[in-house]
Amino acid sequence: MLTDAACRNAVCPPDKARVRLSDAGGLYLEVAASGSKRWFVKYRFGGKEKRLALGNYPAVTLKDAREGREKARKTREEGRDPVQARRVAKVAVMARSAQTFEAVAREFHKAQVKGWSENHARQWLRTVEKDLFPWVGAVPLGELTAPLLLQAIRKVEARGATQIAHDLRGYAGQVFKFGIATGRCASNPAADLRGALVAHNVKHMAAILEPTQVGELMRGFDGYTGQPATRAALILSALLFQRPGNIRAMEWTELDLDAALWTIPAAKMKRTIHGKTNGRPHLVPLPTQAVELLRELAPLTGHGRFVFPSLLTGERCMSENTVRTALRRLGYGNAEMTPHGFRAMARTLIAERVPGVSPDVIEAQLAHGKSGPLGMAYDRAEFMEQRRALMQAWADYLDQLKAGGKVIEFKAA
Repeated sequence: MLTDAACRNAVCPPDKARVRLSDAGGLYLEVAASGSKRWFVKYRFGGKEKRLALGNYPAVTLKDAREGREKARKTREEGRDPVQARRVAKVAVMARSAQTFEAVAREFHKAQVKGWSENHARQWLRTVEKDLFPWVGAVPLGELTAPLLLQAIRKVEARGATQIAHDLRGYAGQVFKFGIATGRCASNPAADLRGALVAHNVKHMAAILEPTQVGELMRGFDGYTGQPATRAALILSALLFQRPGNIRAMEWTELDLDAALWTIPAAKMKRTIHGKTNGRPHLVPLPTQAVELLRELAPLTGHGRFVFPSLLTGERCMSENTVRTALRRLGYGNAEMTPHGFRAMARTLIAERVPGVSPDVIEAQLAHGKSGPLGMAYDRAEFMEQRRALMQAWADYLDQLKAGGKVIEFKAA
């Protein structure tokens, strides 16, 4: 029988590669020439001699090793091979870990990432890594209940991030739906949280919607004393009402001033990766006011790539804060007008004040994708003639407001 002292002081003779020190019941300590010491239990099963590794000494003590030997003996008495039983248990642990919320969520993200935009894929994973994995990531998907999920999301609500909390419920729901489809769970507890979260009040981008105030805004642009390119960006933001990122990243090669057309490549649009790769470009008809403004700007920035280049280097476009800062210089804070607010301004006033414009034409010019099974199929004609008329009518309406003309409210067709 071995003792703790014998195990601690055991060494391998210099003329041998290893030596075995026996205890009882097939248990022995194998001491190698390198100094390592490992526990094994020798047994017979199915007419063959086998051995089961129990770990390294001293991490596994003599007492631990004897308990392991007894466990192996009971396994044999049950008619099972201890080595095979360990392998089955290891596979079961691996299978269980592959079915945790975190494992399934990462598998879902990997399956979807090619079809998502880079920003959405990054945000999705970063959000669940920060706010769900630490609390429910290790829970098997099939055992994760609505109360457990709600407890994790409540932590996000507690810091005032109600929009993120609602996003997390949606993200978790996607994981559960994927888990149902792949046989890892039978229900979607995230759906049961509908109505249980703190309501999120959507904060819309500030925008000027009163015609008289829009006239004041346009007159302010005319009197802007900053950089000419910044002034042009302000005016074109109002005339074209495209997304701020598209306005500031406008390139001269995208413009055909003779044809009065701005072609925004699909890759620059707010779309999925599939849409960016395979979608059609977004076409923006240019009213005569925009064409004249761009021709005036061409001698200043037309030698470079961007219509609105960075003041620091022409290799980049204008900063995302340039237009916002210019609005502040004109006296418009974030609570009154934002760069994104030009879209809401145009959408509202065109619908209310410019007669004869179909909502579908407005949505097409805003580059808002259609919902429903047919998607954008109806937009293949792109309403180009109607949109050209719309853009010119809108520019003329802004000129009327700028001149302080009488504001006439039309009923939208």
